Amino acid sequence: MPDDDLKPLTDADIAPAAPATTATTDFDVDPAHRTNDGGSDTDRTDTDGAKPKLDAKQAIRDGASKAAGQATEKLRAYADDGKERAGSALDQLSQLLTDAAAQVDGKLGEQYGQYARSAADQVQGFADTVRNKDVDALIDDARGFVKASPGVAIGIAAALGFVVARLVQAGVETRDQG
Repeated sequence: MPDDDLKPLTDADIAPAAPATTATTDFDVDPAHRTNDGGSDTDRTDTDGAKPKLDAKQAIRDGASKAAGQATEKLRAYADDGKERAGSALDQLSQLLTDAAAQVDGKLGEQYGQYARSAADQVQGFADTVRNKDVDALIDDARGFVKASPGVAIGIAAALGFVVARLVQAGVETRDQG
């Protein structure tokens, strides 16, 4: 979606320009819109004699609706991009676990290496699920999971928060030392 779609509202967005006539009133909306005959654009009459109505509420609603639609499209694009990145990260994690399984086989035994391979398969399956579902389906799945087991969801959120906080702290400490 091009960024040039996001433009501020103008008078042309609120009410279409009416054909010029000589009807005037004592009320000027904006001195910048005065015509040569002393009137303003808003006090002209249409060809059928009716005055054009400035429906500001409808213009605001239309503008808000358009902005909401554009925001939704951008969020969906960001969510799709995030979904692709998450799928790639999960693929890398799965590969890392698979590689670690061979080392675990040699150091701890084949039984423990099988646990690592099983974890790698689970992560790969999750990566495939993330990649193959659309964003709305993933959000619905997450909502269903939270409703089914809110305690686990809170625990996962707390663990992720802890990990993110540690990563941020490590980044700040590295920057301060460098």
